[in-house]
Formats: sequence, structure tokens, C-alpha cells
Amino acid sequence: MLAGYDTLITTIALFAILAYSFHVVLMAGQLSLGQAGFASLAAYVSTLVVPTEPIAGSLSPVLVGLPVGALVGAAAAFVVGLPVLRLRGVFLAIATIAFGEMVRVVINNAEWTNGALGVRVEKWVTFDFAWIIVAVLAYLFWRLGPSRSGRAFAAVREDELAAGAMGVDVVRTRMASFVASGAIAGVYGVMFAYFFGRITPATFDFALTVDGLITAVLGGYLVFFGPVLGAGFLTLVPEIQKALGLEAGWIHPLVTGTLLLAVVLFLPGGLSTLFSRLRRAPARPGPDYAPLDSLDPLPDPGTPIASVTGLAKSYGAVDAVRGVDLEIRSGEVLGVIGPNGAGKTTLVNMISGLEPPTAGEGQILGVPLGSRPHRFAQAGVSRTFQHSKLFERLTVLDNVLVGTHVVSRSTYLRRLLWLPSARRDERRALALAWAQLERVGLADRAGLRPGALSYGDRRRLEIARALAAHPTLLILDEPAAGMNHVEAAELATLIRGLADDGVTVLFIEHNVKMVLEACTRLVVLDFGEVIAEGEPREVASDPRVIEAYLGTEAEAPEESEHV
Repeated sequence: MLAGYDTLITTIALFAILAYSFHVVLMAGQLSLGQAGFASLAAYVSTLVVPTEPIAGSLSPVLVGLPVGALVGAAAAFVVGLPVLRLRGVFLAIATIAFGEMVRVVINNAEWTNGALGVRVEKWVTFDFAWIIVAVLAYLFWRLGPSRSGRAFAAVREDELAAGAMGVDVVRTRMASFVASGAIAGVYGVMFAYFFGRITPATFDFALTVDGLITAVLGGYLVFFGPVLGAGFLTLVPEIQKALGLEAGWIHPLVTGTLLLAVVLFLPGGLSTLFSRLRRAPARPGPDYAPLDSLDPLPDPGTPIASVTGLAKSYGAVDAVRGVDLEIRSGEVLGVIGPNGAGKTTLVNMISGLEPPTAGEGQILGVPLGSRPHRFAQAGVSRTFQHSKLFERLTVLDNVLVGTHVVSRSTYLRRLLWLPSARRDERRALALAWAQLERVGLADRAGLRPGALSYGDRRRLEIARALAAHPTLLILDEPAAGMNHVEAAELATLIRGLADDGVTVLFIEHNVKMVLEACTRLVVLDFGEVIAEGEPREVASDPRVIEAYLGTEAEAPEESEHV
């Protein structure tokens, strides 16, 4: 039935393999365009190791070349990634394009590659062999999606800052996606060489990179079979044009460009967006499953968990924080107030690792100041942000599942082998996420995207995501912003309940009434310095606080709810 279409079907498979090398970096929010260079290196190296005769009389010799090509591509990606992954967006794209061109020039002038004439090899790749490779890649990405590693990729793609605060090692995740891209590109290079039977430096040029990127973007990266959709669509378009008698050379790029533009405008996630919307949300675990029972106990009340001395942060000549000494003990609710620009957010950014201090020393849950954010998160620090940093293309439930990263074990390799322990760990993370959604009153909105929530609900979702990390220290940066007085009162009740459960809360807030109701201790900052500290109502009555923050001495603090 497929007679006469072998070449077309195999070409679709090869384009799908190439698209998967872009798919994996797009999953992590990166724009890498060095795949042609990785494929070229792998293809040429494979010609040195692939036998000229079938293995054991019947097996394709390409089976020897595939692991070698993957290893060469991965190794090249790792070496290139060490310097270039410090870059973002278009700068990363330019750097990786430069690498691909460097490889092409070197191969074009090397003797062992036969220069511009290239290398001829036997055609060992058949259409069934090519589709087996595609099926293997599709399976790998299918099992990656719902795993802890897959959620880390998605979190980094959506917001690196928030991902790091949730315990995701952003640097390692980006490098993992980059190396995987190199490995897959290496597999493509070997498959291409042994399907067409000849490779030259011009084979792996910039046009190949553009084709792979278009295929990946058109297919989409929201579902595991996006590259197959894109490859099939773009490969079949020219065939349909021929069947219709439209064979002018300008028609194919016009149609391809128009389709790509339409996808970018109307389906930003690619054609796979049409299928991702049909995915069912995970079912809520039964009432017999208690995820909190298996979590580590929190420190005893009163235990010192954080201490900083002489903490300071300067931006040029501006001192945002100056000489702050602070100790935090387990189980307390510590409020930090002060006028706008007092240095409150800068202070908590240093405590959570988002900004290194200019001066001072200290440790938070055993982690020294100046460490990377994910280390603080792994130690038990979780936080929200002054301006909500939610993962907009993930559902409410998936947002909270990212929060379980630090209390979950990696499941990807076990998912590949269908081990029961992987299912248990994923079910545990799911139950923990549901528990936090119920805690903040968002369980009935679990399947929505954050964009469909009200501002107050978005703040609650961010709190639920932070609580899913089972934190010892929870940092809330203006959690009541945008809430009415009823919602703020409910939030104060939630904060007091967290303290009763042993969670230490440090929060910045401008709603003074809420602060006085919720806090057990209050710290006031003004021009980066601590001007008062102690029991909330005593601090609020301090003349220095009234003058610096609450206005004039004539104003009663109880009457000033928002300042």
C-alpha cells in the first residue's frame, strides 16, 4: 500500500527527528539554532565507525552509528553550552548560529572529511527503521511531560525567576535541554547520512536549521507529538501543490511562510495546541490519601532558622538596605512594613537568594547568603512575589504541582520503565497540590489557566504554589495587594493557621490592619534601616514609625488600613 511513497514517508520521519532537537529546547524556553552543527559533526564522525556490512548478517550497521552520533552531538552541545547558556533569547540564537557556521567552515577545509566533495556511504536507513527512531523519541517525550523533570522544563520556559524560587535548578535544566537537543541532532545527522548516502558541508547549512525550527514551531511543543505534526504538514504541502499542478518555485516558501504566520498569530503553541486542549485534568486523589503524613516535620517552635548581621545592598550610590540585623525563629509570623522604597522587597530578595548582598553575612536554614535561589528553596524557603509570577500557560493545578518540586523525587527514568514507585510519587505530589488548592479555596478552579482568575485568586494561587513546597519559611511579598477587606481578613486567618501548623511566615504588607491582626512580631524599615522592632501594636505606636510610615502622630494606626 505504501509502495512508491517510501522516500516521502522517510523524509517525514527525518524531519520529525530534526524537529525534536528543537522541540526539547523550546520546552525549556530557549532559542538554540546550532543543531546543524551538531548534526554535521555526528554525521561525519559516524562514517568512521559504522561497519560496511550488516551486523550479525541482518542488523543495520546504523545501530553502531546512532549512539556514537548522539554522544558526539551531546558532547559538542555541552562544551558549547558552558559559555553560551549565559545568554538569553536572540543573543543565544546568534551564538549558536555562529557555532554552526564555524563547524561548516572547519569541515569544508578538513582533509578527513574530503572537504567540499563530502563523503559517500551506503544507504542503510529504511522507512520502517526511521519511524522506529521517531517512535522512540515520541515515547521519551510522552513520558517526560507529566514528570517532575517535565514540569521543571515548563517552569523554566514560563518564568526562570519563579522556577528558581520553587527549587528548580535553572542552570542545570537549561543545560539538560541543550545537551538533549545536541544528542537528538546527532541522531538526525547519522540518519540523514545513511538514508541519502552522501553528506557534504553544504548539507548541514543554515537553511536546514530554519527548516527544523519552522517544523518544531508549526507542530508545537505543548504535546509530545508536535514535531510529527509539523513534519507531516510541511512535507505534504509540496506534494499537494504538485498534485494540484502548482509547481512554481515561489509557491512553496509563500505557503510555508503564510502557514507559519497564521500559527504564530492564532495558535502560539503550534498545531499541537488543538490537541492539548483535549487533555483531561488529573483526577483528585481519594480521601484516604494523606500526602502531609509523609513529609518531614517542621522545626520546633522557637528554633532559630535564620540569622543575618549587617546585611546591606547597594545599587551604585544608592543604599537600598543598610546594616540590617535580623533573627527569625520557627513558628512566628514576622511582618515587615515601611514606606515605598524602604528596602523591604530587596531585603526578602536577599533572604531568598534572588539578589546577593553587598555586605553582611548570615544563613537561612543553613544556606549562606549569596547562594543560588534553588538552594534556599531546597532548604525550605518558599515565596511569593510583589508582582505575581505565575506560569500562565500551565493550569492552576500544574502551577501548584511545580511547587512540589523540592519535596518530590525525580520520576522520569522510572516512568520510562513503568515502575510502580514512579506512579506513587506522582500521586503523592498530586495529592499535595490538591491539598494546597483546597487550603486556599481554589480546588474548583484547578483546570483553569491563571489568566482566567481574578486578581485576588491569582494571589491565592501563588500562595498555594509556595505552600506546596512544604516550607519551613514562607515569604509573602504584599499578598493582600488587590484584595478587598473581606479577602484580606480571610488571608490573615490563613496566615495565622499556617503559623499554628508550624510554618514560619515573613510577609511584607501595606495593609496595616491586617499586619496588626496576623503578626506576632513586627519590623519597620525606613531608608533601608530598621527603625523599630517588637510586638506589633507597640511598634505601631512608636513615634518614629508614625512619623516615617503612618503619617502624622495624630493619625491612629487602627484607622489606617492601607498606606
